[in-house]
Amino acid sequence: MTYREVYESWKNNPESFWMTAAEAIDWHEKPSKALFDHNAPLYEWYSDGLANTCHNAVDRHVDAGRGDQAAIIYDSPVTDTKRIVTYAELKSQTAGIAGALKAKGVEKGDRVIIYMPMIPEAIVAMLACTRIGAIHSVVFGGFASNELAVRIDDATPKAIVAASCGLEPGRVVEYIPLIDAAIDQAGHKPGFCVVFQRDPHRVELKPDRDLDWHEFQSGSEPADCVPVNGNHAAYLLYTSGTTGAPKGVVRPTAGHLVALNWTMKNIYNTNPGEVFWAASDVGWVVGHSYICYAPLIHGNTTVLFEGKPVGTPDAGTFWRVISEHKVRNFFTAPTAFRAIKREDPNGEAIKKHDISCLRALYLAGERADPDTIEWAKKTMGVPVYDHWWQTETGWTIAGNPVGIEAMPVKTGSATVAMPGYDVHILNENGTPQSANTLGSIALKLPLPPGTLSTIWNAEERFHKSYLSTFPGYYETGDAGLIDEDGYLHIMARTDDVINVAGHRLSTGGMEEVLASHPDVAECAVIGVSDQLKGQLPVGFICLTKGVNRPHGEIASECVKLMRERIGPVASFKLAVVVDRLPKTRSGKILRGIMVKIADGEKYKFPATIDDPDVLDEIKSVLQTIGYAKS
Repeated sequence: MTYREVYESWKNNPESFWMTAAEAIDWHEKPSKALFDHNAPLYEWYSDGLANTCHNAVDRHVDAGRGDQAAIIYDSPVTDTKRIVTYAELKSQTAGIAGALKAKGVEKGDRVIIYMPMIPEAIVAMLACTRIGAIHSVVFGGFASNELAVRIDDATPKAIVAASCGLEPGRVVEYIPLIDAAIDQAGHKPGFCVVFQRDPHRVELKPDRDLDWHEFQSGSEPADCVPVNGNHAAYLLYTSGTTGAPKGVVRPTAGHLVALNWTMKNIYNTNPGEVFWAASDVGWVVGHSYICYAPLIHGNTTVLFEGKPVGTPDAGTFWRVISEHKVRNFFTAPTAFRAIKREDPNGEAIKKHDISCLRALYLAGERADPDTIEWAKKTMGVPVYDHWWQTETGWTIAGNPVGIEAMPVKTGSATVAMPGYDVHILNENGTPQSANTLGSIALKLPLPPGTLSTIWNAEERFHKSYLSTFPGYYETGDAGLIDEDGYLHIMARTDDVINVAGHRLSTGGMEEVLASHPDVAECAVIGVSDQLKGQLPVGFICLTKGVNRPHGEIASECVKLMRERIGPVASFKLAVVVDRLPKTRSGKILRGIMVKIADGEKYKFPATIDDPDVLDEIKSVLQTIGYAKS
């Protein structure tokens, strides 16, 4: 079947489509139907079915005789460690921790916070929770204490599972002092902490609270998988927005299993047994969906990489991992490739490695500019597919369904909507827009299986945040357009669409222009307040390594380029060269914070920022050009 035929088959009979997809999952009791809409607009999937996530991700592969297959390849250049965990070993380790948690009173429905770096024990802890029906909430390792405290108070966990430390190039991040401070701040006090000791930094355990990972399991019976209802939460994952308290996205069990399993072949064209690598972190949604759950549910080998795209040790690390572990499909964020391109603009490092095993590269996490896509395609010699989704959805909204049909690539487009998603472009009044017209991207309800069901303990906030702006739709918060061929183009966050003298312009479109300049490695465009025109765009550019031309000359060329490509309507007159851009640890550029700094507004210091000093540097640059007046 072609993509169009598959998409129409879903649209014509979504119930049949999703019940068929559910046949690939092991059920303790099969659901009577797919969609439960008695509480619309709060929808549920497979609610009366009984299943277990850990069984589907681990035990069933062992039962099928594939226990010797590698489940996890752990590759840690920061510790110079490589390790393979087979499915049989993963089952044993998961059952051990699950049994110990159960012996300490953790039951179905209890919450467990996991605060760990990129080590196999993080995945073991996640799976162990799902094994006994506990609800895990992974918090990015090294998050500030106050952010961890907020999550402790919201999730009210019975336990915290942690590591003694995380490792960054050149430094050790001590986790236990952060946990100590978070528990002191939090009103809710977890019953106990399980600590995995890492050799680079072992800690003294508190006798009244802390339990050693290995000793904790001594004497406990390994736990069997506990079947849970389809609408039972597998996990909570807190969004890390820069405004307001974080929102605990609730991911129900059954829809999560069905949707993620479906994506591995249909979107990523990955067959069971093949090696799949998502270069992200278990603290983010990509780590949940495509490091831990989807590859294991589908019977793949997943790569767990503890390192960086550059600096561990160089810009060739990705190529080494792909070559060494025979990676078939690779998924990462555009920002990783911009970092590699900046360090190695001519792609010399890849010549030392044979990556002929690789089938394709998939990009997501933030908008992929065409220049980065073209560089990656040329350097790697494989197709590059951009796709778009969110923490809330858990899997692809729009992408290239390569396992069904490889659609023609339009650089700069996330391609087409996946079955389950009815994507619309709306204006501020909720009126559908015509082709090639910029507007808010909204998804007609119900959302498909695998997406969020609500916000933890905050149903009213769920309605207000996602369902109230456009009744009958889920508001994505992104802006874009659908072209005459039905291809979706993500242009910016809704907040990043600026109004210049009455013209609604996409900062993403302007960034495309800047990124096309041969000396620009990375860029960001923000709209600053202007009394005459409402807003004016300002461009920030980071230069490719080795470029020694005068900065003013390059900035002038960028301004000229913008005038040629977009025209005078953009009123783009100011580009400034900076050493680096403020980003979250997952690589998203903090454009909203930059706007607030420029306009002299107060802002919440983002917990997810990679390096706080960058904001001071940006403020200094903005003050130099006449903005950021406090």
